[in-house]
Amino acid sequence: MTEPVDHPVGPYADQETPDLRGPGRYLWWLVTRQWRRVVAGALLGSSWMICLTLPPYLLSRAIDDGLRAGDRSALAGWVAALVGVGVLNAWLAIMRHRTMTRVRLDGAFRTVRVVVAHATRLGAALPRRATAGEIVTIGFGDVARIADTLTATGPGVGAVLSYAVVAALLLTVSPLLAAVALLGVPLLAVLVGPLLGRLQGAESAYRDRQGSLAARFADIAGGLRVLNGIGGKDVYAERYRRGSQELQAEGYRVGAVTSWIQALGVGLPTLFLGSVTWLAARMAAQGELTVGELVAVYGYTAVLVVPVSFFIEGGYDVSRGLVAARRVIRFLSLEPDSTVREASSPPLNGPESPSVLHDPESGVEVVPGTLTALVGTRPSDSATVIDRLGGFAASAATWGTARLDEIDPAQVRARILVADNEADLFAGTLRDVVSGSRDRDDEALRRAVHAAVAQDIVRGLPDGLGSVVDAQGRNLSGGQRQRVRLARALLAEPEILLAVEPTSAVDAHTEAAMASRLRTARSGRTTVVTTTSPLVLDRADTVYYLVDGSVAAVGSHRDLLDGQPGYRLLVSRGADDDDSVPVGDGGGSAPREATS
Repeated sequence: MTEPVDHPVGPYADQETPDLRGPGRYLWWLVTRQWRRVVAGALLGSSWMICLTLPPYLLSRAIDDGLRAGDRSALAGWVAALVGVGVLNAWLAIMRHRTMTRVRLDGAFRTVRVVVAHATRLGAALPRRATAGEIVTIGFGDVARIADTLTATGPGVGAVLSYAVVAALLLTVSPLLAAVALLGVPLLAVLVGPLLGRLQGAESAYRDRQGSLAARFADIAGGLRVLNGIGGKDVYAERYRRGSQELQAEGYRVGAVTSWIQALGVGLPTLFLGSVTWLAARMAAQGELTVGELVAVYGYTAVLVVPVSFFIEGGYDVSRGLVAARRVIRFLSLEPDSTVREASSPPLNGPESPSVLHDPESGVEVVPGTLTALVGTRPSDSATVIDRLGGFAASAATWGTARLDEIDPAQVRARILVADNEADLFAGTLRDVVSGSRDRDDEALRRAVHAAVAQDIVRGLPDGLGSVVDAQGRNLSGGQRQRVRLARALLAEPEILLAVEPTSAVDAHTEAAMASRLRTARSGRTTVVTTTSPLVLDRADTVYYLVDGSVAAVGSHRDLLDGQPGYRLLVSRGADDDDSVPVGDGGGSAPREATS
């Protein structure tokens, strides 16, 4: 059983956390967060439904006391009362609808806030823990389902009370009619209940498949250029087509169950109304009921259709809401990568002066103020070391004399920057994309763009730095996106820069210029790069050669070429790749491309 999370979930007034022990408990948490509004909605809904029972009573009295008796004053009084109740009912309906709309919006916004806050908390772990399709499905579908479910808190309570009131009124007219009315609703529950259970199962399967298909669509859209280049567009299109057909089949299953529920929701109350009316008409013909009482019974039964319909509709909404809430709590139960150890003492401050970064698991030791390169037989080994040194993976890595996971994460993020080759590029002008969260002057931008060998990108765009860049840089080539990311990292001027394959997608000429300018731009500051390119390695002060994730040798690039056959073979393959553009870089990264 999952206990409620113990972390802040966002800036929503009370800062309390959701109950994740089950979908029902999550929906109840949303109710308790606005219990006053829910109570007001329940009171208004109950008053509105109970007042619906008054017009039949008033109409019966107007007939028996006014029309049949020929008493005009009595008739006028009952008609005035009927008009007054109609006006009151209209006001109650307006206020009920307004209150329940606020309940729905509060539930929707509160869910959006906790989801967004948790997505932020997951940080870099989010893409590994949840697909884009799942997030889209939660944001556009499940939030609305949950909000609709909360509507049952108002009319649902009112339906129960009005049902009891109608049964009591019928009891004063005829115990037989009251018994029929009381037995009718349980019969409806017996007929509709199994369908609601089937709906939950079908809806869950549909929502899961919908999320998977949305994720596949996002992957296709994001990699369309690459798929065209390798001839894989048709293959992925066929997979998406098959997935769409499977989703359509699931949708038909959901639609079949839903149609039966909605048909029963309309048809059963109507049959119920007809049965009670027929029974009352027979009793009136036999003289057991007056004409006014017959009209009243018809009115009571017609009114009873409203709460009965709410019972069915509410059950339908709650069933779908539980499915949606289950998906939300599954997302909210995801945990970020564990990088901070449990400790009773507060987090430590980072070292006051530049200090050594050490990863005992691999043996890598980064000396301050140097350019260090990591060369791994598997690219993932080098990237994993970067994750540990950057505080994005649980490890015993140290910074100075303290463990990295004991240092205040805010300080780690402010002073150590991990420049991932697949880091997101948000939509906006090129100036905003490169500047990040801080405004920078033109001179600082020029230096960063020059160091990343990205001047041709600025010159090639119609408005230079003011040109619009699409989300993820989709209007840029792979090499251009890589240089924009590097320019952004250099402009941030971190104390320690950890760059993963910063030159893997450019041609040899551009790579040589990037290696030279990177060393110049970061002179005197700590920089670590993962690469197999001899053009970059020749500029490094220290090179670590990793085999199976551990240091096999350390030295300069030329020393390792002379003393390590495996290293020589690995980087020589990279050198061969440089001479034949475009090919892979020998490290499993993106194909290199010419930048001109």
